[in-house]
Amino acid sequence: MNKAASSGLYAGRLRLDLGLRNRRYAHGRAHVESYGNPPVIVYAPEDGRHGNFHDAAYAAIAARPEWMRQFDKVHAQARRSLPDAARRWRELDSSMSSDALLMNVFCTPGVVESADVRNALGIESDAAPVFGWKARVPLAAGRFDRTEVDMRLGTLLVEAKLTEGDFQTREAGIVEAYRDFDKVFARELLPRVELGPKRRKEPGEFPENYSQEFESEIDMAESGAGIPPRFEIQDKSLISAHDSETNKIRESGYASYQLIRNVLAAYAEECSFCVLHDQRRPDLREEWFLVMAAVKSAAVRTRLKVLTWQELAAFLPDKLQEFLDLKYGIVAPGKTPSPLEGATDFD
Repeated sequence: MNKAASSGLYAGRLRLDLGLRNRRYAHGRAHVESYGNPPVIVYAPEDGRHGNFHDAAYAAIAARPEWMRQFDKVHAQARRSLPDAARRWRELDSSMSSDALLMNVFCTPGVVESADVRNALGIESDAAPVFGWKARVPLAAGRFDRTEVDMRLGTLLVEAKLTEGDFQTREAGIVEAYRDFDKVFARELLPRVELGPKRRKEPGEFPENYSQEFESEIDMAESGAGIPPRFEIQDKSLISAHDSETNKIRESGYASYQLIRNVLAAYAEECSFCVLHDQRRPDLREEWFLVMAAVKSAAVRTRLKVLTWQELAAFLPDKLQEFLDLKYGIVAPGKTPSPLEGATDFD
């Protein structure tokens, strides 16, 4: 089985499990099911609560405007995938959202303050988390990539993953245009891919399946320049022959673009960087190890971490652990997730 097929298998199994769990969990909570098969459960706020969130976490979010602003992100596929509603659907409403899972954990009172949690993450400060933190990853000629990092917690940057298929791919010319790319990475060791033509997403393909695709934001404020020129691929050998079937030029690119960019963000900010993923996604851990292996400096590698939601669950409050078990099937190592008895199977 090739890498793409393996990743798709692990992601598909996890989506199915989460779908079944949330179909049961949604009983008595405001929600809808997406179109398509299998459907995705999407929740709506109701009476000061939100079905996609642990009550204590949602109350804390509602009390902090900077956290509540994360609900400003409208669900990209809502018009095509979800029933109409009086309120526009948000990305954080989806039961498959890794950002919602991240906020469920780190917005719950007592989590960030826990010494055990801080030790697991390798941080000393109990500073409040910043979600959707705007990085400043240096590019050539004074420009910056201001793409969001899922969370900053003191001196730690976090990339959270759940059902996403991978860490995205990007054209070689764009990746190699980061100022510190060759200083941090041995480019020949990074995983490469051949990029096919872009296609329109189908209604059943939720944004949480392919998060942060091509969201780089270029900040020109400090460069004094105008609109940046299109990145050019420096090595023309990376462009393959004309593709007669698609009538497109196929380019070579880098796999795991999000990881490469976030390592560079951590390097520029003198931060650590951690990937948080579900233990049912060993494919994501393997991708991360490949990127870490391409980092030149041992000092930088020591600031790179990986942790599963299950490992973190061991240090969380009991009520939050119960929520994560029922809704996500996430339990601490050595424990067995609650059975899916009573869940209604998909047609």
